[in-house]
Amino acid sequence: MEKKKKEKETGQAGVRLNKYLSDAGVCSRRQADGMVEAGRVTVDGVTAVLGQRVEVGQSVCVDGKPVGERTGKHRRRIVLAVNKPRGIVCTTQKKEKDNIVDFIGYPERIYPVGRLDKDSEGLIFMTNDGELMDEILRARNGHEKEYEVRINRPVSDAFVRRMEAGVPILDTVTRPCKIKKTGTFTFRIILTQGLNRQIRRMCEALGCRVVKLRRVRVMNVVLGDLPTGSYRELSRQELSELERLTGRRTRWKNSKESRS
Repeated sequence: MEKKKKEKETGQAGVRLNKYLSDAGVCSRRQADGMVEAGRVTVDGVTAVLGQRVEVGQSVCVDGKPVGERTGKHRRRIVLAVNKPRGIVCTTQKKEKDNIVDFIGYPERIYPVGRLDKDSEGLIFMTNDGELMDEILRARNGHEKEYEVRINRPVSDAFVRRMEAGVPILDTVTRPCKIKKTGTFTFRIILTQGLNRQIRRMCEALGCRVVKLRRVRVMNVVLGDLPTGSYRELSRQELSELERLTGRRTRWKNSKESRS
């Protein structure tokens, strides 16, 4: 209500370009801003700028390809749980031959929610719901992600304490986290932030190296026995809980599909 009032007062019309692209299932709002900055988006044939608004009837293109009119209120919402193998890159860039979009080969436009680095495996979401993606990725929300980790040295009590307390990496100190030792060289870790290659960097800072890294849970969704390289659509119950945890109310039609 406040946003509509502000637009009325300032005379702004249409919708922000990043929301337009998100609603059209092209990417998240954050990714849309990156595309705009890279000069990949045009509006009526003119290179777009950050913060630009799109009005009804205008032609929007990404990499020269037209983006259809917004149909977010009627499109089927897709949220997949994917068991990503090692070697697959979480990007929508076609120039990366091992990109996750081509690997999945889903018949509709979807994109990964966040990153899981090339050498890691396990659970990652893929979706066409940009708003849900943004809510999951916002660091301030502190959503949990759980991993199984194997390192090249024995997991000591001192290592566990230091990891839990926070480790200096990337000009910051990681948030306190939960760790449970599961074997001589293995442990489980629950993070509430997603710094670049965070677990690997934390371990390196403490003098060891990650041998295997597998994400087994994101918020309320667990990887379970989903085969490597396969995907499934989230259940109605899982989606409902995701909506609750992100504070959103769905406006989408849902469906259920699986592939192995």
